[in-house]
Amino acid sequence: MRKYGWNSFKDLIFSNPAVVDQDPHVDDGDENSDRGNWTSKQEYILSTIGYAVGLGNIWRFPYLAYKNGGGAFLIPYFVMLVVAGIPLFFLESAFGQFCSQGPINIWRAVPILQGVGVAMVMVTLIVSIYYNVIIAYSLYYMFASFQSPLPWSSCLSGAHSNCSDTPLVYCNVSGVLVANWTQENSTCPSSNMITVPVQSPSEQYWDRVALQRSSGLDETGPVVWHLALCLLLSSMLVAAALIRGIKSSGKVVYFTATFPYVVIVILLIRGVTLEGANDGIEFYIGSQSNWTKLTEAQVWKDAATQTFYSLSIAWGGVMTLASYNNFHNNVFKDSFVVTLTNAGTSVFAGFAIFSILGHMAHIYKLPVGEVVKEGFGLAFIAYPDALSKLPISPLWSILFFFMLLTVGLDSQFAGIEVITTCLIDAFPKIFKSKRALVTIMTSVILYLLGLPCVTRAGIYWVTLIDQFVASWVLLILALMEIIGVSYIYGGNRFIKDLEMMLGTKSFSFWLWWRACWFFISPFIIVVILVWSLMTVTPPTYEAVQYPGWGLALGWCMVAFILLWIPVIAVYKMMRAEGNPWKVCVCYNIWRKYDDLQIKICSNTLMSYFPQRLKSLCSPSEKWHPYLDIHRTERYTEERCHRRKNRNNKPETNVNVISSSWL
Repeated sequence: MRKYGWNSFKDLIFSNPAVVDQDPHVDDGDENSDRGNWTSKQEYILSTIGYAVGLGNIWRFPYLAYKNGGGAFLIPYFVMLVVAGIPLFFLESAFGQFCSQGPINIWRAVPILQGVGVAMVMVTLIVSIYYNVIIAYSLYYMFASFQSPLPWSSCLSGAHSNCSDTPLVYCNVSGVLVANWTQENSTCPSSNMITVPVQSPSEQYWDRVALQRSSGLDETGPVVWHLALCLLLSSMLVAAALIRGIKSSGKVVYFTATFPYVVIVILLIRGVTLEGANDGIEFYIGSQSNWTKLTEAQVWKDAATQTFYSLSIAWGGVMTLASYNNFHNNVFKDSFVVTLTNAGTSVFAGFAIFSILGHMAHIYKLPVGEVVKEGFGLAFIAYPDALSKLPISPLWSILFFFMLLTVGLDSQFAGIEVITTCLIDAFPKIFKSKRALVTIMTSVILYLLGLPCVTRAGIYWVTLIDQFVASWVLLILALMEIIGVSYIYGGNRFIKDLEMMLGTKSFSFWLWWRACWFFISPFIIVVILVWSLMTVTPPTYEAVQYPGWGLALGWCMVAFILLWIPVIAVYKMMRAEGNPWKVCVCYNIWRKYDDLQIKICSNTLMSYFPQRLKSLCSPSEKWHPYLDIHRTERYTEERCHRRKNRNNKPETNVNVISSSWL
C-alpha cells in the first residue's frame, strides 16, 4: 500500500519536468525510452481489437445483414473487407508504427496535409463526447437490472393508455374491431389487420424513465441527474484506466477486450435453447437469405460503409495505438488478426442477437422482421424487452449491459489516447511528465461537454453528432489519407519504409497492396462518398424533426472538422521558406525591360509558388523513424540531400534578379 500511497500519486500527476528525467509511463525495458512501448504484443492486439470491436458490431451489423439479404450480405461484406478494409487498416497501422507519432505529427511525411491529422483528432474529440454518454446509458441500465422483476418488464403505473404488454392488433370484420386478433384467431386476412401504434414497456421505460425525453431539440429541459452521475462514473473509469497511458490501459484490456466474448457465448447458448430461436437465426443468415440482393448497389454500399466504420479507419486511433509498437513489430500479421477478428465478432454476435429476438417474436406471435431494430432501439428497447421475458431475467440483463459497457470502454480508451498522445507529441516539454494530469483534464472536459447530452433533449444531441460527424466526413478523411500516402508521399517510397520495418519482400508480395492503395480502395471510397452526399437526409429521432438551427449546428460541426485541412495548408504555404515580397518586386518592374528579362521574371513567377507547394508535399526533416538506430543510411542520405537543396534554393536567384533590376 505504501508503494501506491498519496505521495506516489501526487508525484505521478504533478511531477516537475526539471526533476523527472523520464516519462512516468515509460518502463526501463522499452525500446523507445521517450514515448514508451506496449509491455507485450498481447496488449497491443487486445487494445486494437477492443478499439475496432465497438457497439456497431453488436447493434448495427446484425441489422444490416438481416436487411440486405441475410447470408447473402456476407459476400459483399467480406469482399469489401479484403479490397478496402484490410489494406487501409494495414496502411494506417504501418504509418503510425514507422514514425512512432500520433495522427498530427505523422503528417510530417506530407506537411501540407497536416490538417487531415488535426481533423481526425477533432472527429475523435467530438465522437468521444457522445460515446461517453452511451457508456453512461449502459451503466444506468446495468444498475437498473439489479431489480426483480426488471423495471421495464411491465407498463408503468399511472401511464397513458398507449402502453401495452402485448402488441394491439385489430381485425376489421364487417365493421367490428376485434382486439389482439393475431393472438386469438389466425383466420383474419392480413388486408383486414390494423396495428395500433402503442409503446412496449421497454420503450416506455427508455423514453420516460431513462431519458425523460422531451418533445424535441428545442425543449432542452433540465439535466437528468441519474444519467449525469453515470456519465461522471464513466469518465472516472476511463481516466483511471488511462492514468499511465498504455501501461495501465494495456492491463485493463485483458478483461475489457475478452469479457464481451464470454457474454456473447453465454447469451448465444441461452438463446438457441429458446423456442423460436431458429426462426430468428433463419431471418439473420439462414435459409431465408435473399441472394437476389447481391444485384442491388445499396447492399454493396452498406457493406463497404460498415467495413470502414467498424474498423475505425480515419479516426486516428489505429495510428496512435500502432505508434507505441516496437519498430520491427510484424504489423502486417497484426492487421490480419485484428480485421478478421473484428469481422468474425460481427457475424458471431448476430447469432446471439437474433436467437433471442426470434424468441421474442415467437412470444408476441409476430414476424421476426417486426421486432428487429438497430442502434439505440436494439440495445435499449428490443433486446431488453426480450431479456425481460426470460427466466432469471436480471442475470441476463446484467450480463448484456455489462458487455455493452466493456465494449464501449475499449473504444473510449483509444479515443482519449488519441487526444493525449497528440498533446504530448506536440508539446513534449510541457506534458511529457504530466500524462496523468493531461488524461484527467481531458476526461473532465469531455464530461462537461457531455452534460448537454444528458439533458431531456440529450438523445437528440447524441443522434445529431452521430449522423453528422461519424458519417461521410470520415470518408473524406480516409480519401485524403490514402491520396496523401499513395500519390503525394509516394506508394513506392512507403513500401520501402515498410521493408525497413518488416524486411525486404518480393515484388509480387507488394503487387496486391499497390493495386489496393493506388486504385481499388480510393475508387471505392469515392463511390461511397459521392453516393452518401447524393442521398444525405436530415437526421430524425423517432420521427421527430430537427429545427433549422439544429441542422445548421450539425453542418457547423462538419465545417469545423474539415476546415482544418485547407486552413493549415494555406498557413503552411504562407510560412514556407522564401519572401513573397520578392515576387511583388519582380512583378512591378518586369515591364521596364526587354523581352528576355520579361521572360526570366515570368518564369520566376510561375515557379515560385509551385516550389513552395513542392516543398510542402515533400517529407520534412523531422520525418523519419523515431530512433536513430532505425534510420539506416537511407534516411541519413535523404536528410543530407534535403539540406543541400535548401542551401541552394532557387529563391536566391530571384533576389539577385530583383536587385540587378533595381
